[in-house]
Amino acid sequence: DNNIDIIFHAAAYKHVPIVELNPIEGIKNNIFSTVAVCEASVKNHVEKLILISTDKSVRPTNIMGASKRVAELVVQAYAEKESTKFNKDNTYKETLFSMVRFGNVLGSSGSVVLKFKEQIKSGGPITLTDPNIIRYFMTIKEAAQLVIQSSVLSKGGDIFLLDMGHPVKIYDLAKQMVNLSGLSIKNENNINGDIEIVSTGLRPGEKLYEELLINAQSEPTSNQRIFKAYENSIEFLVIEKILKELKLNLDNYNLEESLNILKKLVPEWKKN
Repeated sequence: DNNIDIIFHAAAYKHVPIVELNPIEGIKNNIFSTVAVCEASVKNHVEKLILISTDKSVRPTNIMGASKRVAELVVQAYAEKESTKFNKDNTYKETLFSMVRFGNVLGSSGSVVLKFKEQIKSGGPITLTDPNIIRYFMTIKEAAQLVIQSSVLSKGGDIFLLDMGHPVKIYDLAKQMVNLSGLSIKNENNINGDIEIVSTGLRPGEKLYEELLINAQSEPTSNQRIFKAYENSIEFLVIEKILKELKLNLDNYNLEESLNILKKLVPEWKKN
């Protein structure tokens, strides 16, 4: 017995276009790995489990975001199941389940900053999908500290939102990185510039703007950068039944029916 007190469940297939191209594997991994981690936590009476979620689970426009919203629903269902057990028997050692949603982390794997750095180093061009695309960013250190702090605030079933600060226009970020490298932008006004910025078009399932997480429905906590959201949840016995059906369809590679079930679980998902 390793006496694990707390689990941060951060594993997922997070690359939006790759999950769009491999929906069966993406859905299966993101949802059922969460079920497995929740089961293991309860079985071993782990004190707390925190799911690392994403701003892409808010009114998702892609399969990755929808699958992460279901992962949240799974965690919410386990939270409800655990508190029911505890209410029946207050000697029961319950696991507190909660989740934290935030946006992009600067310098993490797949981060646009690392990609731009590479492209500048090799002489350009810098490629971005759309000149108007906007994202929220946070440093690795900030994100890690706030996730740990949110785990302290957990009472079970909470969805925490991290204040990501102001949105950043990716085009401006690219321009700034070129200038900070001591180079200039090559465009029609400056044909002798060093680095060109090229738009390649939005990728499948990609949004121009990620949703601002902190809205009127969310309330502050004792930490000014952590908010608490209220979302619909599905009770354990109901979601368990739907997930059984989903698993069957995924195992049989029945994509259309799998996507229909995903839509049933996440009705706000804008399915293409």
